Amino acid sequence: VGSEMCIRDRLTGGGYQMIDMESRTACFTGHRELPTDDLPEISKRLEDTLVKLIEQGYRYFGAGGALGFDTLAAQVVLRLRERYPQIRLILVLPCLNQTRGWPQADIDAYEEIKRCADKVTYTSEHYFRGCMQKRNRHLADNSSVCICYLTKPTGGTAYTVNYARRSGLRIINIAGPDSL
Repeated sequence: VGSEMCIRDRLTGGGYQMIDMESRTACFTGHRELPTDDLPEISKRLEDTLVKLIEQGYRYFGAGGALGFDTLAAQVVLRLRERYPQIRLILVLPCLNQTRGWPQADIDAYEEIKRCADKVTYTSEHYFRGCMQKRNRHLADNSSVCICYLTKPTGGTAYTVNYARRSGLRIINIAGPDSL
């Protein structure tokens, strides 16, 4: 997820205009374990939120490739890309061996998301203590909205949401207003 790019401005007949990608980028963070019974509702809320953002001009969606909410968010973006071909899924992954120790079905889903993503970036080559936080900060640093599924005040998701909030991002918690 970059901070700016140069695109051709069709409205003015061919000049180039600098577009701030950050203002059109949203990132995701959420728990690795989601309540199975609530998955259809979580997916629906997420889709509705993304459609609103797309209609407001958001085009880039950054996901961290983790199990749970990250996977669901990436899958929803890919599904919506069929209807909104202008949107892009950008994976920001913490290290090359992120899936080490995962069940094969989760690895298969991860590899399919990677194959379909518009861009894949690694924040480090090898796992190290803190590489997940480095990935999460990268996502927040290059976004203007953080879409989260946050139900508890501690842990990696809470850290990322607090970092995003301190960085001035708009926070949308699809777990609902009474979730904390």
